Amino acid sequence: MSTPLREQTHLWQAPALGDVEMLHARYFQQRFAPHVHEGYVFTVIESGAQRFWHRGSEHLAPVGSMVLINPDELHTGATAHEAGWRYRGFYPEHARVTGVLEELELGRHGMPHFQQSVIQDPTLAAAFSQLHQLSESGASALEQQTAWRHAVLALVQRHGHGAQPRAPGNEPLAVARARELLESQLADPPSLESLAVAVNLSPFHFARVFRQATGLPPHAWLKQRRLGRARELLKRGMAAAEVAFALGFADQSHLSRQFKQAYGVTPGAYRTACLSL
Repeated sequence: MSTPLREQTHLWQAPALGDVEMLHARYFQQRFAPHVHEGYVFTVIESGAQRFWHRGSEHLAPVGSMVLINPDELHTGATAHEAGWRYRGFYPEHARVTGVLEELELGRHGMPHFQQSVIQDPTLAAAFSQLHQLSESGASALEQQTAWRHAVLALVQRHGHGAQPRAPGNEPLAVARARELLESQLADPPSLESLAVAVNLSPFHFARVFRQATGLPPHAWLKQRRLGRARELLKRGMAAAEVAFALGFADQSHLSRQFKQAYGVTPGAYRTACLSL
């Protein structure tokens, strides 16, 4: 007699994203009875396949696809593959989605509505999957909030009823002030929303003008400055573990991975080479 495969679920709220509920699940036998959600449902199918009833007909969501359910729409869910299905799900309230659009002055079009139950959009699925992993791994609020806004805007523009945002303007003072704030708080950086408040711009508009001015989103610029500062401290003889702590890396191995990816050598090897000169 074979042992039933074990189902796995990880449900949490993402504080950086206004407590959006997220679920990472692997199901084999699970069958969802007809139900509704007050907010949206966006899921990315990571493996296997899901079948579900929605808007009066059956649908199949294969690996790599996304399922889109509007608020208050009745639907079910079950496996469509012998190995079950694994997915990453987002369950945002209305305001979490419409708020992104309002930041770009697109909220006048009302609450987005998605016509397709299943979409095939590899780039978008990858963006949502990466965002989900960022939240699950506890990435910085700065990185999560930026990724959330770009993913939601792309989703609405490609598959909902969304207008095009205006091109970002030139905001040199705002960008300079933001860089100063990030530079002064490398170990404990502010969130995207906190930065935007400090420079008197909406979060999404700020993220776009910052990228236009620097070539990088704020979290990526912060990463480069941390690594640059790490080099300075290592040159002075500070131990790698102390550098990691001083600059807000999760631990020494986190610093080592990023440092080697950027410079091709470990922090320890870099420190030793500098001190031997």
